[in-house]
Amino acid sequence: MTLTAIVLAAGQGSRFLAETGQDKLLARCIGRDGITRPVIEHVLLNLPERVVSRLLVTSPERTEVIRLAKAYGCEVLLLQSAGMGDSIAAAVAGSASADGWLVVLGDMPFVQSVTIERVIADLESINVPVHAGQRGHPVAFGRALGPSLMALTGDRGAKPLFARAVVKQVVVDDAGVLWDVDVPQGLSFNAD
Repeated sequence: MTLTAIVLAAGQGSRFLAETGQDKLLARCIGRDGITRPVIEHVLLNLPERVVSRLLVTSPERTEVIRLAKAYGCEVLLLQSAGMGDSIAAAVAGSASADGWLVVLGDMPFVQSVTIERVIADLESINVPVHAGQRGHPVAFGRALGPSLMALTGDRGAKPLFARAVVKQVVVDDAGVLWDVDVPQGLSFNAD
């Protein structure tokens, strides 16, 4: 199965930017491996090796994000829209020959590789990680959902597709699937 990881990195991160004046994707944080890196670098490092097809969606002015994406084997799709739906649609259209897609949020640096492996295993329709009863990210979509993913628009993600497809909940012991960096306090991971 050829799965394409779509790393969403086009959003402005306005709350983080307002508090720090910094791009949250480039903010430095200590990963679960104990090493300090930019948020987006942790996200890229956590992608399992077997996910060889990688597409990062970002805006043209994010030159350092683009550089890191290329360093970690990603193709880069430049998009001015910060809308999640637009980003997913463009990325799926750009990788339409894939057997499925793994939608990864660029501001979630604490998801473990083993968790991603579990989310992409036995993919038929939609696989979503669940931790402590809550759905998280990344989410995997099977090939049959390609046309619906390409039809997404605006800032809404793919959640509306959940009502029209079979959703497999993958229970994981990884609080990282719920942890995003929207504010500076999110840079420090605490699994408790």
